[in-house]
Parts: sequence; structure tokens; C-alpha cells
Amino acid sequence: MHHTLIVFLLLLFLPTGYVQVIEDEEPVPVYHTGDNIAWAAKGFNDKNWNTSRSETDEGIFWSRTHLLLRPVDNNRRPLGLQIGSFGTFDVYWDGVLIGSNGVLPYGHRPEQPGTECSIFIVPDSLTSPGAHIVAMRMSQAYLPDVHRSIGFKMEKYTSLLTLPLITMSYMNLMAGAFLIASLYYFFLYFNSKHRQVDIMIFATICLLFFCLLIMEYLKFHMVIPYPQFYIRLEIIGWLTFTIALLIPWYFTIQFHFKWKLWLLGLLLGVLLGLYYFNYGNYDLTAKLYSLVMLIASFMVVINGIIQKEKGGYIVFIGLLASAMVNEYLFYDYSLFISFTLIVLCMLYLHAIRASSIESEHQEALVLSSRLQLELLKKNIQPHFLRNTLTSMMDWVEESPKEGARFIQALSAEFDIMNSISEQTLIPIRQEIELCRQHLSVMEFRKEIRFEWKEYGIDDAQLIPPAVLHTLLENGITHSIPLQGNRIVFKLTYTTGPGYRQYVFDTFAENRPVLTGREGGNGFKYIRARLTESYGQNWTLHSAATAAGWSSTIKILDR
Repeated sequence: MHHTLIVFLLLLFLPTGYVQVIEDEEPVPVYHTGDNIAWAAKGFNDKNWNTSRSETDEGIFWSRTHLLLRPVDNNRRPLGLQIGSFGTFDVYWDGVLIGSNGVLPYGHRPEQPGTECSIFIVPDSLTSPGAHIVAMRMSQAYLPDVHRSIGFKMEKYTSLLTLPLITMSYMNLMAGAFLIASLYYFFLYFNSKHRQVDIMIFATICLLFFCLLIMEYLKFHMVIPYPQFYIRLEIIGWLTFTIALLIPWYFTIQFHFKWKLWLLGLLLGVLLGLYYFNYGNYDLTAKLYSLVMLIASFMVVINGIIQKEKGGYIVFIGLLASAMVNEYLFYDYSLFISFTLIVLCMLYLHAIRASSIESEHQEALVLSSRLQLELLKKNIQPHFLRNTLTSMMDWVEESPKEGARFIQALSAEFDIMNSISEQTLIPIRQEIELCRQHLSVMEFRKEIRFEWKEYGIDDAQLIPPAVLHTLLENGITHSIPLQGNRIVFKLTYTTGPGYRQYVFDTFAENRPVLTGREGGNGFKYIRARLTESYGQNWTLHSAATAAGWSSTIKILDR
């Protein structure tokens, strides 16, 4: 995309041409209905002709325009005459036919429409300084009710042909850059686990901007008959309309704008109002779309600066530069340069976002490593090993057979713990097996009968490692056995609209504690693991109940 900025700088410094060949930059044509080849003559008196065209239906009418030429250097010859006009016509210079645009109707042969803009070479012998006449024998059978003025431009013939191609080549470079950016961000969106709306909006803006560039310069790629002229302008208008809506929407997401829906609703209403009240004034409507878009974007960005959002000042400067370009440059260039400056601001925000995501990723890696160490420490902490080994020695001495079972249970727990220590999510059944093995170990150590119950478990579900194991440890540590020297643990899995839920109940008598169990290291580990896997899309509630203790983990679907 940085090549696009170079293109803009080149456009800004493109030569604007020499001194105008036509002394009067806006010559006024006069019209007369009828058909007489004598009206092409340079000396014909057209003082009684009208400056406005009357209704012509499918008939022939004429226009005559007086041009006053300045002296022209030989290096600017031969001169070409560019005519912007609706309809089909033959054009005469000082009574000499120099070309045709389309084919005029004759007898029963219908009109073959010409294009809106055409270029004709004028012989050097007819371009002496002074007064000249451009007479046009015309018809406008397809859009007779449309009265567009006739525009004239004279310059070196080859320049009139090549300058649009040079401009188009720069615009094609821009269009290619935006197409590549669009495809990249679409791929990024559809191949991402966490699909972000702002990336989709940005990709869509780049695609629409590519389409806008193509449609604007389509007239240089293909011949467009004048009856289809407004179709292209209508498409350009709707593309500009959509871009003017999407850009402020993008900024409301990036700068966390609180009144997003209100602003977008108001913006949509204003844009529709501009379309309705200015229908047919295509250039004016596009300028007003851009103005409204800038106002809405300024509101969002200024609010972002007040909220101390990253990139606010840079984007504000970019919007200000876009507004100045829109105000002082020629519209055909200013529209694209101002829009592209805004897109560059959006890319800057993406760079900030990417840097932030990279930092978060590095922090996540550090957190993941720390959690792995915490998981291993849970089973190799000195007092756990000391107490377990002491119990194991007693069981081996008193009952070698039971001691062997004790050793096998401890070994199985360590095997599972070792296999899951580097994983972020594990199958729920593996987590349950870890809990069962831990209960087997603790039965030998505590000489308490532990019971495990489970309901509605979906074996296809994944869960962060040792989360239920930690709840189990808390239940063992903070509980007094019920009658019969037993503690019961029950795991229940349920689902609902937009969530999955695990309820872990401990049925026992709670030990009196001086501090709440919510703040223990075990719950810190659980919260860290849930955040690592689910971001903020989870809740944890843990509290005493009449039967013991209950912890609920709710995982929200994204």
C-alpha cells in the first residue's frame, strides 16, 4: 500500500497543461431546430439562435459555438478538439467536416448513439489565431428530455489522447493496490478463529474503492454510448454512498464509540436524504457524501482523542489532510486522494492493532508457560510429596498389596499430569480420569471414602487442564467428611442457548476458614486458565451451600 502514496504524489505534480488554447474557457453554444447544411458555414449569421435547446424529440438540430484561439507554438500541433456532449453528431470546424460521433438518423434508419466524450483532430490550416466556429449537426433520440451543455477543450491532439491513459495507468496502480489489500484482509478474516468485524469492513472498503476506481475510469477502457452514461454514474454514486457509511462505522469500532448505532442510523438517514433531494446531480451528491462522511468521522475520532485512544491524533491529522485535498484539488483527483488518505489512516490503526495483538500474544505465551509450571508444581510441591511418600511407606509396611495399588494410582496421576501439562485444552474425559486418580491417591492418604458422580457429560467437549482437578483439591482440603467418613463429589454438565456449563458440587461439611475461598491460589489458577482459552467469554461462581460447596463454570459461545 505504500506504493499508493507515491502514486498520489505523482498525481499532485502531474503537469496541468499549457496556457489554454481557447481564450474563452467556457464558450456558450447556441441552438436551432431543423436541418440545413448552410448552418455549418463560418460566416453564417446565428444571432437569432437560442442559448437553450428546444425540444427536439428524434429530429435533427444544430448548435454553433464561437471560439477564439490564442497563438499556438508548433510543438503543440496538430491541435485536437475534445467535445463533451450527449447525442450523435457530425462536427464542422469553420464549415469543414472534421469528424462524427455515432451515426445520425437518416430516413428509416435509426440513430446509432455516440459517446459522451469524443476527440477530433483539427487541420493546422484551420487553427490560425482568432475567431472560429464549431458547428454540430446533432440528434438525441434516446434521451431527448436531457439537456446537457456542450463542453469544449483544445490541446495538442496526442496529449488529449495520451493524458487520460497516463492518468488511467496511475489509477490502475491504485486499483491494484486496493484489490490486493482487499483480498488479503478477506483471507485474513475468513481464515481467522476470531473473526473481527472491523477487518471485514476494511476489506469491503478496499474492494468498493477498487470498484469505484474501475467504474470512474471505465470510460477509458470501453466505449459507453450516451444512453448508458447515467448507469455508470449511478453505480459510482452508490459505491460512494456505501463507502461513506462504512468508513465512520469502522472508526466507531476502532475508537470504541459509545453511540455507534445512533451515529450510524443518523448517517444513513442523512445519506439517503442527500440521494433523494439531489437525485441526478451526481457530482454534487458524491461531494456531499464525502463531506458527511468526514463530519461523522471527525466526531468519532475527536471522541477517541478525548478517550485517549491510540492513534487518535494521527487519524485526526489524516482526516484534516483529506478534507483539505477535497476542498482544493480537482474533483476527479480529490475524491480518490481524500478517500485513500483515510484508508491509509485505517491501515495505521491496523498496524497499531497488530502491534497490540503481538504484545498480547507474547504475554499469553508467558502466561501459558507460567500456567504449565503451576500445573506441575501442584503435584510436585514438597509437602504433597512428603505426605504422600510417608503414607505410602506406612501402607507398604502394613499391607504390601494395598501399597502397590497406592503406588499405581500415584503413578497414573503423574502420567496424566505430565501428558496434559503443555496443552491448553484437553478432552473432558481425560480431566475426569485425572480427578478419579487423584481421589484414589487421596483415599490412601486421608483414609476417607471419596465418591465421584457425573451427569450429562459430553465426551466431545474440551476443557482447560486441571480446572476440575483444582476444584476437587479445594473440596478435599476444605471439607470435613459426612457420616460414614465419606465425601461426595458430583460433576454436572448442561447446555443452553449460547453457553455451556459445568457445576461441581462437594457434599460435605465445610471447614471454618478465615479468608474466602474465592481468593485462593487455586481459583487464581482456574481464572487464568479460563482466560487463556476463552478470553472474557466465561463466568465462575463459587459459594457455600447447605450441602457443602458448589462451583459453576459457564462458558459463553462466541
